[in-house]
Amino acid sequence: MISDGKPQSNAPESRTQLSFNQEFLCGFDRGDEEGPFGPHFHIVHGWRLRGKADAATLQLALDDVVVRHEALRTAIVRGEGERYQEVHPPTPVPLELRELSGADAQAREQAVEELITEVESGTVSARELPLLKATLLRFDEDDAILALVVHHTAADGWSVRLIIRDLAVRYAERRGHRQPELPDALPYREFSQWQREFAENPALEESRAFWREQLAGARILSVPTDRPKSSGLPESTAVYRFTVDEDLTTRAVEIGRALRSTPFMVLMGAFAVMVARSTGTTRVVVPTFSPGRGEDRFHHTVGPFFNFLPLCTELAGARDFAEVVTRIRTTSLEAYAHDIPFGQILAQAPELMLPTLEDERAACVFQVFPFPFLLDGELIGDLEFTEVRRRLTSQPVGSDVPNGALWTLNLDPAGDVVAGIQYNSNLYDESTMAEQVDRFREVLRELVGAPDAPLELGAEKS
Repeated sequence: MISDGKPQSNAPESRTQLSFNQEFLCGFDRGDEEGPFGPHFHIVHGWRLRGKADAATLQLALDDVVVRHEALRTAIVRGEGERYQEVHPPTPVPLELRELSGADAQAREQAVEELITEVESGTVSARELPLLKATLLRFDEDDAILALVVHHTAADGWSVRLIIRDLAVRYAERRGHRQPELPDALPYREFSQWQREFAENPALEESRAFWREQLAGARILSVPTDRPKSSGLPESTAVYRFTVDEDLTTRAVEIGRALRSTPFMVLMGAFAVMVARSTGTTRVVVPTFSPGRGEDRFHHTVGPFFNFLPLCTELAGARDFAEVVTRIRTTSLEAYAHDIPFGQILAQAPELMLPTLEDERAACVFQVFPFPFLLDGELIGDLEFTEVRRRLTSQPVGSDVPNGALWTLNLDPAGDVVAGIQYNSNLYDESTMAEQVDRFREVLRELVGAPDAPLELGAEKS
C-alpha cells in the first residue's frame, strides 16, 4: 500500500516537482515500512566533541540548520498518479541527551562506537519532519559524542558533512564566537527545477550518445546470492566492517599519484580485476555513485544528489595493473564528463540491469569516499569537532540498501582504509562478505606489490 506521503507536521509552504534523483528512489518504493521511504533508509555519522557541549545551544543550532536547509523539512508525496515534494515550515529537531560519567578512556571509546551503532540500528521516519535527529552523549564537561541520523531521502554523504559544518558554525555563533559567513545554500527544489530544465538541453544528446555506445550490450555487475529472493525472508540490511592495512593503502596512493589517478581509481582497478577473475568476464561494469550536483552553485545545498553511475571498463589486453588503473581513470573521467541522471542512462541501455532481476543474483556497488568539509580536530568557536571514522565492529542491522551489497571504502587519517559492506542479510551470509573481502585484499596486495608485472585475468582456481 503506497502512502500518500503526507508528513505529520504543519501545512506545507510550497510544492514542486521531484528531482530525477527522487524519481530514482521512487522506483524502489515499497511503502513507508520498507525500501527507500522506510525507516531504515538513513545515514548515520558521529563526531567527538572536545569542549563544553551545551545541549540548549546545540538544540538552537540544530534548528538553525533545519531553517537553512529545506530538504530536511521536505516530504516526498507519492499519491496515486502524482508525485511531488512539499516544503514545510521548520520544526525543532529531536535531540536526546545522555550522560555517562566516570567512564575511563577505554570505556569511552567503546561507548562511542556502541552509540553510533545503536543509532544506525534504529529508525527515522520519512513521514515525520524534520528528517534529522540527534543524540548527545556527554562523558564530562569537556568530552562528548554527537550522533546524527538523517533520512536518506533528504541527504547524501556530502550533505551530512554540510550539516555538521553548518551546525558547528551556528553553535559557535550562538556561543558568542564570530565566524566567517557561511556560503549561500540554495534550496534543493531549485536543483530539481534546474535539473528538469537542463534535461531539455539539446547538448545532452552528446551524453546520451556516449552512454549508448559505452553500454551497448553491457550488463551490470551482479553477485550470486546465498538464498534466492523468492525465499520470502524479511528484508534486512547488515554491515560487515573491515580495514585495508596501511602498507597496502600507502602503495595504492603512491601508484595513484604516479599514474595521475585518485585512490578510488586504484582501488576500483583492484576490485575490477577481482571481478574479472571470479566471473571470467573482462568487460566489467561496476556501479558507483557520483556526487551528482551538476553545478558549483549547488555545492552547499543539502539534499539527495547522489547519482548511480555504471563504470564500464574493458580489461582484455591490459599488460599490467598500471594499465588497468589507466583504463579505469579514462572510464571514470569520461563517465563524470557525461554524468546525467541514471534514469536517462538506463534509457540508452535498457538491458543493463537485467542480471539484478534474476532470482539468485543481486547488485554490487563500489565506492570510495573522499568528502569535502571533513572535520578532523577542527576548533570552531569553543568546541572541537572530529568525525568518528574508525568503526570496526560489524552489526546485524544497519542502514538499508535496496538490492544486494554496497562497498564503501574511506581513507582514514591514520593511513589505512576503514571500510564496510552494507548487504541484504536475507540474501547473503556474513561469511560470504568476509570471503569477498579476503579475496579483495589478496588481489590488492598482489597488484600494488607489482603494478608492472604481467597481468593474469583468467578465472580464479576453485
